[in-house]
Amino acid sequence: MTRLATASGLFTGKHMAFVMVGFFGVVIAVNVLLADLAVSTFSGVVVENSYVASQGFNRMLGAAKADQALGWKLDLARGADGSARFTLSDASGAPLRGAAVSAQADHPLGARMPSAMLAPKEVAPGVYEALLAAGRWHVAVVVRSGGHVWHAERDAL
Repeated sequence: MTRLATASGLFTGKHMAFVMVGFFGVVIAVNVLLADLAVSTFSGVVVENSYVASQGFNRMLGAAKADQALGWKLDLARGADGSARFTLSDASGAPLRGAAVSAQADHPLGARMPSAMLAPKEVAPGVYEALLAAGRWHVAVVVRSGGHVWHAERDAL
């Protein structure tokens, strides 16, 4: 039986057992921590029922084509006071005035914070504002004007 000498004494099998248990204990603890963080921050569920969601896909494609045919444009920015500023224009670039604008803001990942329902008010021709808390948001906008309904999605920081 060979024993290694160290500065403080002999390195025995008992020492090696402690080293191995300590090493694998740290590895397992880190893996458990990372797995817990992964599960708690993003559930992985995008839709509750994929089959039901797929049935509305062609309807969504038709709505997207109709939205594109209108040629409306949306610019989403943050105001100096932190509000969300929606600038809407029609196909010719003219401001879209008097539209009924609604929006839903969600955090792009996870379900940590609740979504925010926004009701932007027109503050200038084609410019609509609503208060939005600080943070990263994904905003889905619905605009109703002149008998048309238009949808857009943007990220807001």
